[in-house]
Amino acid sequence: MPKTKPPKADPVVLVAVADYFKVLSEASRLQILTCLKSGAMNVMEIAEATALGQANLSKHLKVLTQAGILSRQPKGTSAYYEIVDPMIFELCELACDRISERVQQQAESLKTLRGKTAIF
Repeated sequence: MPKTKPPKADPVVLVAVADYFKVLSEASRLQILTCLKSGAMNVMEIAEATALGQANLSKHLKVLTQAGILSRQPKGTSAYYEIVDPMIFELCELACDRISERVQQQAESLKTLRGKTAIF
């Protein structure tokens, strides 16, 4: 049976996907997203929930907003941030589940290895 060529991925799309994952590669940003899962929050509420400093938090909020993951809504003297696309949580859950499985497998392998190499 002849080999078929895999479909060629558009380099522009691949760069956009890589950039999206770069945004999500920072633990503080994931912490912010987790806080916003229950609904919109202002900067002070997010700072209190995450224990991030205001300057650091503002930097991460800007990155998440520019990436189109969050929206910013001014209300009076505050700005409220909320998730634009809740599907982000499905993506994070999928990654967390996979990492959890891998950690469990490694723990089982370590147990088995320890059982085989026990000297005492």
